[in-house]
Amino acid sequence: MGQSSVRGDRSRRRRRPEAAETGRDDGVHEDQGLPPDAPGWTPPEGSAVAAADGDGEVPADGGGHRRGGQPRRRGRKVLRWTALTLAVLIVGGAGAGYWYYEHLNANLRKAPRSLGGGGLKKPDPNAFGQSPLNILLLGSDGRNNAKNIELGGARQDADRKPLADVQMLLHVSADRSNMSVISIPRDTRVTIPRCTDPKTHEVFPQTSAAINQSLQHGGPGCTLATWQELTGIYIDHFMMVDFGGVVEMADAIGGVPVCVDGNVYSHDSKGHGSGLKLTKGTHSVKGVQALQWLRTRYGFEDNTDIGRAKAQHMYMNSMVRQLKKDAKLTNPGELRDLAEAATNALTVDDGLDTVKKLYDLGGDLSRVPTKRITMVTMPWQYGPGESYVMPKPGDAEATFGLLRNDTALDGKDKKKKAAPAPKPSTPKDQLKVVVQNGTNSTVNGPVSGRASALQQQLSGLGYTAAGTDSALTTQADTTVTYRDKAQRGDALALAKALGLPKDAVRESSSATGMRLVVGNDWRTGSAYPEQPGDEKGADKAPDSADALNGQDTKACMKVNPSYAF
Repeated sequence: MGQSSVRGDRSRRRRRPEAAETGRDDGVHEDQGLPPDAPGWTPPEGSAVAAADGDGEVPADGGGHRRGGQPRRRGRKVLRWTALTLAVLIVGGAGAGYWYYEHLNANLRKAPRSLGGGGLKKPDPNAFGQSPLNILLLGSDGRNNAKNIELGGARQDADRKPLADVQMLLHVSADRSNMSVISIPRDTRVTIPRCTDPKTHEVFPQTSAAINQSLQHGGPGCTLATWQELTGIYIDHFMMVDFGGVVEMADAIGGVPVCVDGNVYSHDSKGHGSGLKLTKGTHSVKGVQALQWLRTRYGFEDNTDIGRAKAQHMYMNSMVRQLKKDAKLTNPGELRDLAEAATNALTVDDGLDTVKKLYDLGGDLSRVPTKRITMVTMPWQYGPGESYVMPKPGDAEATFGLLRNDTALDGKDKKKKAAPAPKPSTPKDQLKVVVQNGTNSTVNGPVSGRASALQQQLSGLGYTAAGTDSALTTQADTTVTYRDKAQRGDALALAKALGLPKDAVRESSSATGMRLVVGNDWRTGSAYPEQPGDEKGADKAPDSADALNGQDTKACMKVNPSYAF
């Protein structure tokens, strides 16, 4: 079943009738975080104006799909990710001269890349020495200064640790020919690994909670560790932004075209809605109106965060198209203004801690044509009681697997003609294979003896020269890597003997010989298990990921009839 049909089945149940009557709906007044003098702001019915500034209490699980008890009043959170995109696309391309870089470097806030301990190893480069690039983009709801409080409201939450309510993984292919962006619903229930706060040294034990809570376990490095554990994808960097400077950056773009398929007014008598009011068709939005677009869920599709994420994807794609064609990006003064706003808004990992590195990163990203940008939402389903969401079995893992294998989610990778498999060039009993245990999961822990077990199995198959590497590593997929084309026939024969798929065999420019790494997909048994969600010939994101192409200029948000005028 496609994701759209799942949403359709659930949308009518997400909103309780009694909540509509009392104004206690999930996320009540969440879209009313505009300053009181901003267009579209209305005070919530039955409460003082000052009370509208608050987010209310945060549920114990950090989620927003809660069906009982005190509802969470969320909001003022969804424009922040635009600064991340601008930081990469603009700051990275701002050739304003190195004289300005030191100042911009001082603007950047830095934090450790990962707090989870152990973790995944960066994959070996391919035969051409190329490696994919994965960047975690985070939006924090922190209210740690006057500007953030003004934009986000909830003064009573000024001392609360922030939540990572916007999370997107940006994957750029090794050859820089395509880019895939995957969002994850903020209320997705995951295992957050043990993390240590780098400033206070407080240790947060492993726990199961909404993924947006991971930021409270020491910072963005714990969110990165959580993503790695969930997806099996090595993440090179993170970039995080809070409220401050985002509206200014939206204005600096000069307007982004967005489309609605009918008249929409995101507002009702109970104070729900962002205040967005548009007539049917395409409009260029900026400033407060851009903020309203990005924060609207009451008015789009089924009035849930899933529809809102889709609107964010549309805006992001449109913004990239604008930035690529906008002549103002050749104006050094305007570029400096944008770079100033972006670097002031960012917290980056310690491997991306200078504007020079952002500049190089921007060069990589600018090589990707718009038509090869694909944005998806992680396939999901409701958990028991619909109090949270969880990765959809099969589809979510299939989507993660495509990115681990550096396969574009749009299905447009060039198909290579299947060449006849080369014959083995080395007798089995003389082939030197190193077997390594890759089950060192930070959440589930390693399975002892896997390297020895597979080495003995290979010996029984005639590979008597196989040995083991006693060092533990972490890897999602079982792989056979080899040094050069001369060894491909031997590697394929080895994989076939173990029942591994052909895509488990990979040539690596950094390999010193043939190596079998037994991954977390093969933690038990002697027979390689059938992988959940695997489809023969699958080469693109499943329908449930709701993919949107960066070149789609006809995309239009579906207006919910309850918010039409």
